[in-house]
Formats: sequence, C-alpha cells, structure tokens
Amino acid sequence: MTFAYQLAKAGHDVTVVDRQKAPALETSYTNAGEVSFGYCSPWAAPGIPQKALKWIFMRHAPLILRPKLDAAMVSWLFKMLSNCTSERYPINKSRMLRLADYSRQTLADVRKETGIRYDERMKGTLQLFRTQQQLDACAKDMKALAADGIPYRLLGRDDCTHFEPALTHVREKFVGGLLTPMDETGDCFKFANALAEKAGKFGVRFLFNTVIQGLNVEAGRVRGITTDRGRLDADIIVVALGSFSPLLLKPLGIKLPVYPVKGYSLTIPIADASRAPESTIMDETYKIAITRLGDRIRVGGMAEISGYTNDLGEARRRTLEHSVTDLFPGGDVSKALFWSGLRPMTPDGTPVIGATRIAGLFLNTGHGTLGWTMSTGSAKVLSDIVSGKAPEIDVHGLAISRYA
Repeated sequence: MTFAYQLAKAGHDVTVVDRQKAPALETSYTNAGEVSFGYCSPWAAPGIPQKALKWIFMRHAPLILRPKLDAAMVSWLFKMLSNCTSERYPINKSRMLRLADYSRQTLADVRKETGIRYDERMKGTLQLFRTQQQLDACAKDMKALAADGIPYRLLGRDDCTHFEPALTHVREKFVGGLLTPMDETGDCFKFANALAEKAGKFGVRFLFNTVIQGLNVEAGRVRGITTDRGRLDADIIVVALGSFSPLLLKPLGIKLPVYPVKGYSLTIPIADASRAPESTIMDETYKIAITRLGDRIRVGGMAEISGYTNDLGEARRRTLEHSVTDLFPGGDVSKALFWSGLRPMTPDGTPVIGATRIAGLFLNTGHGTLGWTMSTGSAKVLSDIVSGKAPEIDVHGLAISRYA
C-alpha cells in the first residue's frame, strides 16, 4: 500500500491486485505494532546456531523448527546459517539500518502529507534483558547502531522503570535494557487502510478478491498478469506478495530466497492501565514484543519455520501469555484475539528491493519481521527506481542480484 501511494504520487497509473477483500488482511493484520528503526537486526547472527539448539529444549522457545521434505526450506536454512558469521552480520545489519532510518524519515513525510492516524506513539523501543549475559551481548548491536548514527541508550534497572513505569512492579525480573528512542508504535492495519483511502484519491485502482495466477512475459519483458478474472496488461509489474513471492517467480526461473517464518500475536484489551506498557518492550529472552496500541496491548513474536501453514497452536499462545503476564499483567488475556501470519524472511535479513533480469519486473518483498518498519522507505526507493530517478539512499545490496 505504501508503494502504491508513492507511485501514484509520482504520477503513475497504478492498479493494486490482492486476493483478499480489503487491505492488510494477511501478515499485516495484527502484527507486533512496532516501527523499529533502531531495533533492527538480522535473525542470522553469530551464536544463533548454538542458541537454536538450546531453544529446542525450552518450554517457551522463541524459535520452533518443524522440518519437512521441502527443498526450499532446506536451501533457505543453509543460506541463513552461512550468514550467521561475524563477517556477514555487520554488513547485513548496516543494510537494514540504512533502509530503516530512511523509512523513519519517509514515514514522517507520509504522516505530514496525509494526516492519517493509527494509534501511533513516538516513545521508542526498550529491549529488555532478563540476564547479565544478554546485557553484555548487546555490545555488538550498540556498535552497529553507533556506526550508522542511530541513537541509543544503555539503561540500568532504575532507568528502565523510569521509561516504563509499570515495570516497577517486576523490577527483580530484569537487569537492564537497550533503548532506541527513535522507534515508534502503531496499528499497521489502521495505517494501511487509511493510506489506501488516500491512495485512492490519487487515482489508485484496487482489484480485491482477485487471485494472481501467473506473470506474462514476452521477448524478455513482462507484459502483465493472468488472474482468475482474466488478463491484466501493464508496462511494469511489482511483485509484493510477501512469502508467496517466490511461488509466482519460480516458473520464470527466478530463484528468490524468501521463506515463510510464522509469527503469532495476541491483542488484549487493557484492564489496568497502570500495569500496561507505554510503548514497546522487546522481551529478549522470548523474542516477544509487547506494544501499547491505544486501549489494547499487542503481543507478537516467535519464529516458527514450518512452511506455508497458518494453524494456531495453543503452545504458542501460552508462550505469548507467559511473556506479557510476567511483565505486564494489566490486560485481560481471556478476551485476547489470537492470530498468526507468515513473515517473508530472507536468509540475510535484508529485504529484496529493485529490478530483476526480466525487463519491467521489480521486487518489493522479503522484509521479514520489519515489513512495516521498512515499508515507506522501500516504497520511496523503488518508486524512484521505477520513475527513472536516483534513490535518495545507497541501494547497494538491496536487489536480488546480491544472491547471484
């Protein structure tokens, strides 16, 4: 939706094709609510393979692997492991931070241009460490943040409770935290629908309830798409189908290393505001985000590698409930909405934005857990590329060509 808005604003004739009946009804529907410009790291990091082995035996594990005979899964896992090195981590994180910081600027521009509201708050993200080992390990993240000029503060226990007063009740359960004050929060579903209305006023046409069946390519150039409602011709096609992007590209011989990593969320009505968060807490032990959205708490997290499945396992719900009630027992979990979505993850964490080897065919996908965080920056970068303009940031390492 952000890309359609930017393209239309640049003067293009834009049509959005979506199999759902309205905007943001898949992975964006009830995501964690974070817009994490500073808390922005690749899952592939040094030490992750060892941690993954330990997580297997945890009751409330942040990572769940359900292996199956799936060549795409095996290939993606090996590529991810190859990025879990001290050499690759700073390269990948720097690319992500570059795009995220640009998104911070472009999101502010979109807010100013449109005046849309979406339960937004600009109070930062607190990465909460329950152990001294976690606190010590954040040194590499602070180094990467400093290298890219992203503001941060290392907080002790008292500073954490000053930032999030409700943590005063559970101060014995953590040792400190890392604050990224430029981060924001908000309801992505509300944002996407409000922006769709604005895009419509720029002339964007929406084809909802329409299933894309394939891409039409002639003489090395994309000419349109085939849908369940007929053929749609176009000069340029942008594939932004999240986890399903590789399935559409595979018949063209384009190997896009994006794989679905399922996340879960709870949306909980606040019963006691004094025991609820003010912004976003990232519970480092369980990799779960706890976010304030108006009169609700959104709890989102975990990474389940199980293919294209959207079942709702009760064990995953118990993990979310454990994290939020342990820190913020101010919500009524008995009334919570339980949900899951498929995050489109690349093995190196950086999304795939830019041209392909087929003329007129572009990609905007693979944003993983940071789809909303990077959305407005990705949209502006790709809109400039499609419009023949030089992007305002360095785009090296963002296109699919980096996997060649």
